[in-house]
Amino acid sequence: MDASVVACFVFILGAIVGSFLNVCIYRMPRDLSIVWPGSFCPHCEKPIAWYYNIPLVSFIFLRGKCAQCKKPIPVRYLLVEIVNALLWWLLWKQYGLSVDFVTAALFFSLLLVVILTDFETGLIPDLITFPGMMAGLLLSVIGNAHFPQAFWYQRLLASFIGLVVGGGILLLTGWFGTLVFRKDSMGGGDVKLLAMMGAFLGASNAGLIFLLAPFPALPFGLWQRYVKKEETIPFGPFLALSGALLFMHGNAFLNYVAKLYGV
Repeated sequence: MDASVVACFVFILGAIVGSFLNVCIYRMPRDLSIVWPGSFCPHCEKPIAWYYNIPLVSFIFLRGKCAQCKKPIPVRYLLVEIVNALLWWLLWKQYGLSVDFVTAALFFSLLLVVILTDFETGLIPDLITFPGMMAGLLLSVIGNAHFPQAFWYQRLLASFIGLVVGGGILLLTGWFGTLVFRKDSMGGGDVKLLAMMGAFLGASNAGLIFLLAPFPALPFGLWQRYVKKEETIPFGPFLALSGALLFMHGNAFLNYVAKLYGV
């Protein structure tokens, strides 16, 4: 098949999935079904006809407004479709049509939902992290670059250890913070998120995510504390961004650390 045709297909499929991600971002934190009812306007709550629900095209055609009540549709809906479509296209350029592409596309789409739900609502939906854990375990059996072991059961074990280590690190961190500071220092959603990423990336990368995430979180936390006068920050997005970085460059980073310390 011609590469340009495949590229268009991947981009369009990424936009369609991005449209579904918007449903997840809006409904999951509100405990609404992502299956029923169909798409509706968040303002007037009237159903959206399929021809007003075409990814990318409909938002532009409607000029960012509901076709019925004429109230503005958040630009986030368009941006999520564009970002997910571009991510899938870039991942296809990197991996081709392969198990690594499927793994990466799913992983990055899950992280996109996590970043936006945590920023918007302070919640990381269990309907993302628990299925994500299962997907990470299952995809390790098929095999991808993060689990090079020869046999499927070795890859599955490595993925499971990554899940346990990822969740365990933040669980212990939260317990220690509660013991020392007498208040919760780590949300349960963050624990499950790092467990999910550990299932995709393995124990070593889960540990690196834990070490890297505070660096981008610190300036944001200072801005929240001294500008917005808020005491807490969503940590999930910074875990997710670190996980995305290590998904693409984790092996190179591990090799650099090993060389740096002579391991």
